[in-house]
Amino acid sequence: MRCDDAAPAQVLAFARFVEALDVVHAGEVERMRALADLGRSALREARHGGVRGMASDMELRSVAAEAAGMARLTDRRLQGEIDHAMTVIDDYPAVFAAWVERRIERGHVDVIVRVGTGVPDEVRGSFADAAIDVCERDVPSRVRGALELLAARVHPRSFTERHTAAAAERCVRVFHGSDGMSNLVANLPTVIAVGMLDRLTQMGQSVKDARVATGPEDGVDAAGSSAGMNATGATGATEMDAAGAEEPTDTRTMDQLRADILGDLVLGGAPVVDPTYGADRAGGLGAIRARVQVTVAAETLMGRDEHPAEAVGGALIDAETARELAGQVSEWDRLFIDPVTRTPVEIDTYRPTVAMKKLLTARDQHCRFPGCRRAAIRCELDHTIDYALGGHTHLLNLAHLCQRHHSMKQFTRWEVRQVGGGVLEWTSPLGRLYREDVPTPAVCFTTDTTDTTDPPPDDRTGGTTPPEPPPF
Repeated sequence: MRCDDAAPAQVLAFARFVEALDVVHAGEVERMRALADLGRSALREARHGGVRGMASDMELRSVAAEAAGMARLTDRRLQGEIDHAMTVIDDYPAVFAAWVERRIERGHVDVIVRVGTGVPDEVRGSFADAAIDVCERDVPSRVRGALELLAARVHPRSFTERHTAAAAERCVRVFHGSDGMSNLVANLPTVIAVGMLDRLTQMGQSVKDARVATGPEDGVDAAGSSAGMNATGATGATEMDAAGAEEPTDTRTMDQLRADILGDLVLGGAPVVDPTYGADRAGGLGAIRARVQVTVAAETLMGRDEHPAEAVGGALIDAETARELAGQVSEWDRLFIDPVTRTPVEIDTYRPTVAMKKLLTARDQHCRFPGCRRAAIRCELDHTIDYALGGHTHLLNLAHLCQRHHSMKQFTRWEVRQVGGGVLEWTSPLGRLYREDVPTPAVCFTTDTTDTTDPPPDDRTGGTTPPEPPPF
């Protein structure tokens, strides 16, 4: 259909769409310039007096947090956008210019920068020019492969050398998702990753092809364990049909089987021999770690006497063993003992007690900096008023902060105070206030709203009134 044949309303709609594209493009360009300016201003501020290194990072964090409050985004995301903007404008000026001129799109810019991460500075310019030519001929979603090949060709080091260095960065990480699921991601050499997937596929296929075991002779070893996979029951469940014959009910897909088998292999891998389970299978001993609580006098700890120490439960241990155990721990509680009753009357410790940690973890749920969602179990307990400045170790002076925001509180002009009930009030360097309320638990108990009137006497069990619950 030619433009002349289009309905007037449709022509107007396309005109408005083109106008909107222009507005969005201009806005994205200006946003990137503004973000880069924010990053440069932070670096200039940090360099006053010749200070660099950690001060630069702290100032960037502070600026990102301020901008995040204005944009209603997380500060980590804003700092990532600031870093990306400075990289595009400062390190890839030709790419940025091509984007401003509408020769390429924003998606092209992001792919070029991402692929060019490992390209050395001396060949970055030639890589960028060639990358622009590639991107002008195709959409952003289809240029990554060509750009990766281009980056490999212009790199002065061979692929083998770079692979060796990259393999040294192999790792395993967990990324939590929704509905109680998470992604376990392993960064491995390609041949290892492909080999693992192939083996899981073969094992999964063996499970699908396996016949249902009907007795010890058909697939149960001497230790009483199934001849196939364990833990998640990868050999397939069975049920009895109406005639009494066993039928396989394992309807898992290949993806599900691979996931289950991987869990079996990882979780059931140690110890090799576990007497709590059988003769040749791994059991639960590998997950157990010992915890021992010992009370020892300071004089004994310093070697000034040889009095025994006391383990929880009243058992005595020798002074040398107590000192050896003391050398392996990093957490101490100092007890003040009543000289008459010989009972503890006060505890003085920098670190919170176990009970306090549990309560604070349940209360905070995540880092208490505005917008941060880092889980509390991955955070540090911070004294709102520093312990060294007289702050006490109690619930009204403690809150979880991730390492990033803990450092930012300590080394930048961000300030925080507790206003009661676990509520935190943050003040930014520009004086903006951010209230951080206590997170609402996703699961909680509510009061029973059912009718609590007494039933007729005939409906009561045995005709008697149930006993009152004991007071707490």
